[in-house]
Amino acid sequence: MSGSGKVVCVTGASGYIASWLVKLLLQRGYTVRGTVRDLADPKRTEHLRALEGANERLQLFKANLLEEGSFDSVVEGCEGVFHTASPCYVNATDPQKWYPLSKTLAEEAAWKFSKDNSIDMVTIHPGVVIGPLLQPTLNESSAMLLNLLNGSSTYPNLRFPWVNVKDVAMAHILAFEVPSASGRYFLVERVAHYSEIVKILREQYPALKLPEKCVDDKPFLPIYQVSKEKEKSLGIDYVPIVTSIKETVESLKEKGFVSFSKLAIAK
Repeated sequence: MSGSGKVVCVTGASGYIASWLVKLLLQRGYTVRGTVRDLADPKRTEHLRALEGANERLQLFKANLLEEGSFDSVVEGCEGVFHTASPCYVNATDPQKWYPLSKTLAEEAAWKFSKDNSIDMVTIHPGVVIGPLLQPTLNESSAMLLNLLNGSSTYPNLRFPWVNVKDVAMAHILAFEVPSASGRYFLVERVAHYSEIVKILREQYPALKLPEKCVDDKPFLPIYQVSKEKEKSLGIDYVPIVTSIKETVESLKEKGFVSFSKLAIAK
């Protein structure tokens, strides 16, 4: 186990990506200090405490990014910090625009801080993250697929870069473990339009009623390619999007977010 004897910190440990990060770190032998905003909330802690190795090597701490200094004692003595927590509280008509802005500004500040303090930093930039859920709550990217299963008659005229949550979590770990890792890594298995996602779902679940048409009559947004060369140098072997979609739907079923018996059946 490559992480045996090493202590690392995962901020925002209860999140979708972070939960998988904690799971894989424990599997590799690391001792993990995870931060959550509320230790008394079982939705943030129970799934983490149930992970293999958690009893021996997972320590949970309360910390909040909006409270200066609350992380100081947690990260002290750690060989690495996986910073996944990212608050964004904005009262706006289109809050989806503020989340990427908050991430961009946070990254700019982090690069400046790491340079000024001689900290070795690597950043991971995933596309839309799908795949199995460990946490009991519904995350936004999984909800994008769930919305296609809830009887909607149309799908959005949008295309996104997609990637599996397990690949994203592993990329974080490899960026820490591989000495040559540096700079920014963009994680994308494939760019696909919503029409292709619906097509894959229909092939996997032919009895389900899925959206039949796009929400508008405009031409589909063009598909683009994202280079995978730098990411493959870390050792990432991407899970195919077809598998990722299947894993997401089965996980949504298991967690009780969707019940096929309650969905309208196709003709």
